[in-house]
Amino acid sequence: MRFLPIALLTILSCACRPAIPLDTDRKINLRLPAVSVPQPTAHTPFQSLPARPPLFFVKMIGAITFKGVAFDARSHRLAVIDQSLGPGSAFGYARDVSDKHAALAVMNAGFFTPEGNPLGLVVSNGQRSGAWNSASSLGSGIFWENTSGQLSIKRRSSHSAFSGARELVQAGPLLVENNGPVSGLDAEKSAVRSILLTDGGTLWWIGITSSCSLARLAETLALQSPTPWTIRHALNLDGGRSTDLFVSANIVGGPFERRSVFNRPVRNFLILSAR
Repeated sequence: MRFLPIALLTILSCACRPAIPLDTDRKINLRLPAVSVPQPTAHTPFQSLPARPPLFFVKMIGAITFKGVAFDARSHRLAVIDQSLGPGSAFGYARDVSDKHAALAVMNAGFFTPEGNPLGLVVSNGQRSGAWNSASSLGSGIFWENTSGQLSIKRRSSHSAFSGARELVQAGPLLVENNGPVSGLDAEKSAVRSILLTDGGTLWWIGITSSCSLARLAETLALQSPTPWTIRHALNLDGGRSTDLFVSANIVGGPFERRSVFNRPVRNFLILSAR
């Protein structure tokens, strides 16, 4: 009985510890070092400038915080890493994928069914998995790389164009199309989002947002870009508990890691690497 007070004190000390927050950020240095980056003038479009190195940065627009990597598709590319045996069968987290593939940045990608199958078509290094999603809004947009290495975001109605894809993820919904917000998006449910942005040319951004609705995110991106360039197309990927972004120390502004404490294993990832 003389050990009872000690046991009670131990229990009370554990009960009084603060709860672990649902979302955590692991960041080591978000202060960007000086980098010599060519800047456009009023007469010089971004596309005509030399390719710039990928850059991780954080920007808040209104109530939405954007954290991600801007890169130039002339010098860097996105590839799909798909786990054929299902979510978590090869990689538990984005960091694991980076370690295996020496990727500069890694983020979760497409949606998947409760059974772990892709909810839509996926192509990884020319290998297809899943099936064409012709109905759900979660398959209304396509990220793909053709055999020439060009990256694009398109609406799924361009189905015939994707037959020769080297990399592809069917996801959605589209948030911005041809510089305007997509209408009819949900304005009620808020969640952390994983998204892809492009100027429609060589400039891209891959990253995550703070919790927001799809409608608010689309309207925000169409009005003001988190990047120095105007967004022509924006695609929503799997978010919420699937959100997992890792940025290596080899990217200016990195390293950075963000995933939910209750993060769930995902089926596939997008990896950023040099061409």
